[in-house]
Amino acid sequence: MPQAWNFADVWEAVAQAAPDALAQLHGTQRVSWASFDARANGLARHLLQSGLGRQDKVALYLYNGPEYLQSAFGCMKAGLVPVNTNYRYQQDELHYLWDNADAVAVIFHGAFTGLVEAVRARCHKVCLWIHVDDGTGPCPAWAVPWESAAAAHDARVIAPWGRSGDDLILVYTGGTTGRPRGVMWRQHDLYMASNTTGDPEVADLDHVRSRIAAMHAGGGAAPVGLPAAPLMHGTAYVFASTVLNRGGAVMTLTRRQFDVEELLAAIQAQRVTDLCIVGDAFCRPMVDALDAALKHGVDALDAAPENGVDALDASPGPWDISSLKAVSSSGMMWSAANKDRLLRHAPRALLIDFLNSSEASGMGRAIASKDRPGASARFKLGQNAMVIDDEGQPIAPGSDQVGRIAVRGNIPLGYYGDPEKTMATFPVINQVRHAIPGDFARIESDGSITLLGRGSVSINTGGEKVFPEEVEECIKLLPEVKDAVVVGVPDERYGETVAAVVEPVRGQAVVGAAVTAHVRTHLARHKAPRHVMVVESVGRGPNGKADYAALKARVADWLREAPSAAQHKQGA
Repeated sequence: MPQAWNFADVWEAVAQAAPDALAQLHGTQRVSWASFDARANGLARHLLQSGLGRQDKVALYLYNGPEYLQSAFGCMKAGLVPVNTNYRYQQDELHYLWDNADAVAVIFHGAFTGLVEAVRARCHKVCLWIHVDDGTGPCPAWAVPWESAAAAHDARVIAPWGRSGDDLILVYTGGTTGRPRGVMWRQHDLYMASNTTGDPEVADLDHVRSRIAAMHAGGGAAPVGLPAAPLMHGTAYVFASTVLNRGGAVMTLTRRQFDVEELLAAIQAQRVTDLCIVGDAFCRPMVDALDAALKHGVDALDAAPENGVDALDASPGPWDISSLKAVSSSGMMWSAANKDRLLRHAPRALLIDFLNSSEASGMGRAIASKDRPGASARFKLGQNAMVIDDEGQPIAPGSDQVGRIAVRGNIPLGYYGDPEKTMATFPVINQVRHAIPGDFARIESDGSITLLGRGSVSINTGGEKVFPEEVEECIKLLPEVKDAVVVGVPDERYGETVAAVVEPVRGQAVVGAAVTAHVRTHLARHKAPRHVMVVESVGRGPNGKADYAALKARVADWLREAPSAAQHKQGA
């Protein structure tokens, strides 16, 4: 049987080929590939000595930092399954996730000790708790200190049952509705679905060692990748894994809430080459800060012209991000306007907008560069992707028919412990398994696709389907709008009607009637918001995603408090 890819095998091969190269950067910490490997060996040995068995689940309840990827590496070395945990979850959510995943071990940052203590008695399956010291308090008596569990161990650790490309990685996703679900990825499928190095379909570790050695020959520079979002989310985790597959270094930010100044300073200080963001939620603050810094520099030059234009050109603000070669995004709209603004500061970068989800990779992508402007919501269909109708048949390009994006090839096995939802999302079409996460799109005459959004949050108003992302994108074209989320609210006449939650640019005012009129000039009348709720922040999560259910409830409460005033004030 052909050899399949396993991440632990690949990362060990990289460590053999370049032991002294950097694998991780976090604040003042510098972790070499040799140390990265040794730490993971130590953890793998401890997990096995603690009695964990083949493909047992280990929950990672951690902020960004070296311990996250070292823990994942250690689990995979031991033939165990790393399970991401959203660190914003509270007691009931934590218990549900760990119980649903059948977790038998939990690795947690000290800051979460109180929540873990509160839920620990309910987690009957968990037999091992490992405490990562972050200066917030001592390790509790019922937990094992990370420093002892992951003490460096030079000898390679492999479980008695070995490793396999069939070993799992569980990626829990909250989605837009319902409880979190664990997406089961075979390591081989995830490796191939995110293969940016051109590695062959059959695992070849000599090939890995050779390309790493060639990269470093003659002083070649390895990539430095920075995931701006938390590693607990699939987008950031897969990005970090691809950087490690390439033999690069993964840099993580030290602050536990997104800080655009820390991000920009880190890019400059470490000459970051690859950046992973989540659409406009990250790009907009970046370009706002960069543009403001540039304007400040121009104003200073006007005030003191003797400094000369050359000085301004050499230092276009406090942050130099010209080292960026690739900026990738997935999971949220990334507008053309913000891409163009970013390219003014990173002119050599390729901006890659991936149409991926936890359930599917390779649905589509859009690439923009300084010489190749890109459009938002328009993607090139992936090689193994198509747009299908309700009967599962491909939709012809240029038909104007709306369908769902389906992808085949290297896809997940399904949802952990949920065969019913697995059958619905991963159906067999023409004797081939497909992943259909629920993204609706039109396929244009040139074969590209226009993304409309997730059907799970679509709005049915008077029998017409409205996709929130299409309306959100339109609203964000207004210069006074920083962010917008569109939801459906109950309506006696139409069943549902469109409502927009709008966050204005600081210091600017948003008028609801103007938002509605603007949308009506670009989209069909029924897609224009009937209600516009202006808020200080739409409250996106650390992964840049909006909580549609919570915002829908918030709008409903707002309308109940003053329905007539709201409609009149916003020009419904």
